[in-house]
Amino acid sequence: MENNVVSSEEQRLLPKPLSGNPFVAFWQRIGRWWQGVWYGFSEKHPKLATWIYKIFFFLVFSYGVTIWQFIVMTFLPYAFQGLGTEPWGWPNAELSFANDNGATYILFGDSAGLGYFIAYEIAVFTAQCINFPLQRNITYRSHGNPWWQAMWYFIGWVLVSVFTLAIWGLINVFFTSWGWYLPGEEGLATVAGLVKTVLTGGVSMVIFFFIFLIIFPDADKTEKSKAAKLEAAKAALESAKASSDSEAVAKAELAVAKAELAYAIAVENRKLFHSEKNISAARSVAEARINAYQGKLNKIRKLTEQVEAAKSAGDAQKAEKLAKQLEEVESGLEKSRNTALEAVDQRDKVVPEEEAVIAEVKQAREKRAAEKKVA
Repeated sequence: MENNVVSSEEQRLLPKPLSGNPFVAFWQRIGRWWQGVWYGFSEKHPKLATWIYKIFFFLVFSYGVTIWQFIVMTFLPYAFQGLGTEPWGWPNAELSFANDNGATYILFGDSAGLGYFIAYEIAVFTAQCINFPLQRNITYRSHGNPWWQAMWYFIGWVLVSVFTLAIWGLINVFFTSWGWYLPGEEGLATVAGLVKTVLTGGVSMVIFFFIFLIIFPDADKTEKSKAAKLEAAKAALESAKASSDSEAVAKAELAVAKAELAYAIAVENRKLFHSEKNISAARSVAEARINAYQGKLNKIRKLTEQVEAAKSAGDAQKAEKLAKQLEEVESGLEKSRNTALEAVDQRDKVVPEEEAVIAEVKQAREKRAAEKKVA
């Protein structure tokens, strides 16, 4: 009976099998090692880990779409060569820096022509279409209204684009005036695309980091904010009732209803955010600790083989040294095993509970949507 129990427990501590592809398996090992390091750190420093997580993925996705822009701008302008390379846009103002090589300042458009401008806008727009869902769903794990967030993201993108294009227009004039870059000249389009991508992408990245903090707000802070607004709406309703003003009461009741709905949605978003986070953490911590335990077992097997090999070779000194290493690893094996089992137990407890919370929120939203259709 005891052997069955042990066997059952050991079965729960088996890691996911590695890929048969050596290259993939190598990166899986790296990932498992990093997983253990990261979750060990995040347990000790949860707030710092949250910020590191956000900044890391924000930079990865931001640089990723910047590279995408550069790749697109390397080839796409050739598709619009038929539109000409004459300066096109507004305001077409003649400017010059420090010499007589005058250049055209363009805000909306490009001195390399309409085709280059269209290619650039396509590159930037497609980059933002990629960036938005990645930042929303992975970096910030937001559950807010996606249409509202997309609208403000678009508005922010337009404003940032105007700002960065204004800067690029001046730099373009500077380059042209000094003879460093003449738009439209063969062989320099790639350089122009690189400079423009780095400039506009870099400036946009910094500005967008703060924009994202607004359109993808912290779920806990949003819930507190909506709770405060609900309390204020209820207080206003009580004041309206005390005044016996029927019109004011009706408006206050409507305000309370809207505030209650906003608060309910904020509570649901907070539940979804934490439930998904808890599920991910529970699974990852369990896997990391299983891998740590299995790593010790593998090390014990290797050291045992090495000790036997050293003894067979008659190298007593080496055998003794390896035996000490083996003893050190074995001394921590039981603790590692118990830690892994605790993490597995926690995972098996947390995942169903949090999945039930997610299902409950989805049911509440489906019910609210059905009631809205009937109304």
